[in-house]
Amino acid sequence: MKIALAQLNYLIGGFEWNFEKIKKAVETAKTQGADIVVFGELAVCGYPPRDFLEFGDFIERCHAVLDQIKEISDGIGIVVGCPTVNPVPEGKDLYNSAYFIADGEIKHVQHKTLLPTYDIFDEYRYFEINTSFEVLEYKGKRIALTVCEDIWDIANNNPLYRVIPMDEMMKHKPDMMLNISASPFDYSHAKDRLAIVKANAERYGVPIFYTNHVGSQTEVIFDGGSIAMAANGQLHAELPYFEECVQTFDTEEMAKQSEPAKGQPKDKIKLINDALVTGVRDYFGKLGFKRAILGLSGGIDSAVTLYLAAEALGAENVRAILMPSQYSSDHSVNDSVILSENLGCPYDTIPIESVFHAYVDVLKPYFEGKGFNVTEENIQARIRGNYLMALSNKLGYIVLNTSNKSEAAVGYGTLYGDMCGGLSVIGDVYKMDVYALARYANRNGEVIPENIITKAPSAELRPDQKDSDSLPDYAILDEILYQYIEKRKGPRELIDMGHDPALVKRILRLVNMSEYKRYQTPPMLRVSSKAFGMGRRLPIVGKYLS
Repeated sequence: MKIALAQLNYLIGGFEWNFEKIKKAVETAKTQGADIVVFGELAVCGYPPRDFLEFGDFIERCHAVLDQIKEISDGIGIVVGCPTVNPVPEGKDLYNSAYFIADGEIKHVQHKTLLPTYDIFDEYRYFEINTSFEVLEYKGKRIALTVCEDIWDIANNNPLYRVIPMDEMMKHKPDMMLNISASPFDYSHAKDRLAIVKANAERYGVPIFYTNHVGSQTEVIFDGGSIAMAANGQLHAELPYFEECVQTFDTEEMAKQSEPAKGQPKDKIKLINDALVTGVRDYFGKLGFKRAILGLSGGIDSAVTLYLAAEALGAENVRAILMPSQYSSDHSVNDSVILSENLGCPYDTIPIESVFHAYVDVLKPYFEGKGFNVTEENIQARIRGNYLMALSNKLGYIVLNTSNKSEAAVGYGTLYGDMCGGLSVIGDVYKMDVYALARYANRNGEVIPENIITKAPSAELRPDQKDSDSLPDYAILDEILYQYIEKRKGPRELIDMGHDPALVKRILRLVNMSEYKRYQTPPMLRVSSKAFGMGRRLPIVGKYLS
């Protein structure tokens, strides 16, 4: 039997968009001789639809797409994800389902059993748990359908769940498994995904065809990487990352392979780079935006953001605004000009010194007896934010936020100033990885000036200011933040790892105190296993670590 994997870039609620992509992929699969073509989880409506699922009209339109898919199913089986209305009054109103459609009919529906409620997932908010396990027969083969998370509990080793769907399916002796997924990207997830599909193949002794989404839905990014895995656990193929693709595989050929195929390269920085470019491109494209604007300071963060935005949108569509103050160094301005010209981005210079002095003069009677401090630093940042927002409003740009994860973690940013914007491009990238991204940008020649990469980082909001005046070395800071945020290590564990107790207490206190700021930031493109935003829910007011 020939199985086509169709990894596509869907639009949440874009029913016509999604159907046209599905239709084209079906036509491609037919030309490739496929017996079955497999699409992603909730492909008809996009993932994650969140509270759109609470609208009856939204569900009706999902099923209208199913009716359209029936009309193109002559001579081919189509597996596609769609919400299903739960006919039983008790329980949730919907199921998250995999539909098998062929010859103009719905032949089989299999609901999702394991409903994730961790990190960015909140599926039990909407869906009922499946309790019925059947396989379908098509062209002489018995096929088990599973939905994403259903394959992620091997040998009941996940304490979140009480049942293993494929253990139940195996009672019906399937010949293969088809899995429809919407599995979000993080820079280590592709390796985990391959391992879990391999473990399933080895446990059940059947070939597995796994289809993932590609593209970005606001902050959630999908990398594709769909998988054909032989019954003995040898990789047959891994589809490209961050590309739409339709590819057909023959189960007989898979059974004959003697050596596993090579998977896609998994270089961390390249993956992050490609994910962020995808995230920016889809955020703008799916919302109908075309042009971006950002403040270019001469520092590493804004430089990398400009590079990524130019890659995603085209250099001509990304405008850089240089906003020097009396504290800005000449090389910061010069480096920014060189970078903009290297990329081919339009740029303008709008000084802030006169406006800053106007602010200070107006506020002087109220600041009597108070020396220069963070207040004056924040005024500078907010002037710059106002400049960017004014240009955005008047000229139709979307402001890109340039703060990195290290700064966002410890509150090293000004609300309504440098923290403004419609999208945070590198808000889930630690400072040391920002430097690595800059080196990657220069892989074929200098794009980001070397001086931007090598100079000591500084906000340049007061004379001779350096980040190291108030923060530890970024290599140390990033490690503490990573262990606390991604690995959920508490203060005692961090100290046991060898970190200075006073530094641990100070850094964790800064992280927790800055939660109110992060509630007010733009969406951050997610590239790690624990990003700020919808996947990390902490109270603003709390006493832990205080």
